[in-house]
Amino acid sequence: MTFHSPQYLFLLLLLIPVIAWYIVEMRKSDASLQMSDTQPMKLTPRTWRLYLLHLPFVLRVAAIILISIALARPQLSNRWHKEQTEGIDIMMALDISGTMNAEDLRPNRLEAAKEKATEFINSRPNDNIGLVVFAGESFCQCPLTTDHAVLINLFRSVKFGMIDDGTAIGLGLANAVNRMKDSPTKSKVIILLTDGSNNRGDIDPLTAAQIAKTYGIRVYAIGVGSKKPARIPYQTPMGIQYTTIENEFDEGTLKQIAQTTGGEYFRATDNNSLTSIYQQIDQMEKTKIRVREYSKRSEAFFPFLLSAFLCLLLDIILRYFVLRTITN
Repeated sequence: MTFHSPQYLFLLLLLIPVIAWYIVEMRKSDASLQMSDTQPMKLTPRTWRLYLLHLPFVLRVAAIILISIALARPQLSNRWHKEQTEGIDIMMALDISGTMNAEDLRPNRLEAAKEKATEFINSRPNDNIGLVVFAGESFCQCPLTTDHAVLINLFRSVKFGMIDDGTAIGLGLANAVNRMKDSPTKSKVIILLTDGSNNRGDIDPLTAAQIAKTYGIRVYAIGVGSKKPARIPYQTPMGIQYTTIENEFDEGTLKQIAQTTGGEYFRATDNNSLTSIYQQIDQMEKTKIRVREYSKRSEAFFPFLLSAFLCLLLDIILRYFVLRTITN
């Protein structure tokens, strides 16, 4: 509730001298009578009129309060808003080649990438997000969708060996572009995550980047891997064995892909830096929300005015018909 003319509420300050005057007058009007014994008076029952003695004054005070509120014109406000959300199309192109099994990120590169991508997806409830995986080949694990629960389940089911080994970056990027090129959404983004150099596929990564640029798609390229040698486990008849690899991949190509499409290149050397990268992308690619607010006000003074009238009417009835005083 709001007031159109709140200055009238200052009339309530008049109650201070009115109440003070009433208390003084009541003390002046106290009658006294000398008696030898007050015991008989204690046995005299009190009438109901005695309990109503101060009610007329209370009613007048209440009337002043209610009239002041009515003059201030209380108003009820009904607010609502209309929200229009313009989401972003985000296709995630994830490298699942054998080197993504390296343990320089915990528990390994692929699992770390899946975990951080899941956190990113949960932070983007209004966006269409899909998943393309690639190694020696590429396929769409999940098309663009707002059903993120399904997307996350498909993300978690990604594992090594789903497709032939290798690193077909150009093919994975082109597949992601193909999945979102016909979308009517104005803002389109691909998050390309890999730890290798292109060594498979018929499409050159820079050619795929040019195709993405043609369709207005930005590519954020993430190179995964520490700057130190990393261990990769592999299965043998004797159990799990480890081999060490050097973390050398084609950063130059990833930077060119990002530059060509208007995106950015990032290097993730551990889990914390990968988290930070997704947070940066989240800040750069904000979903647009348009909000139109409406407000409807209605006058609410009448109930206060009616209540004040009833208080005054009851005051008159009590003073002139119930608690009448006889004066000479």
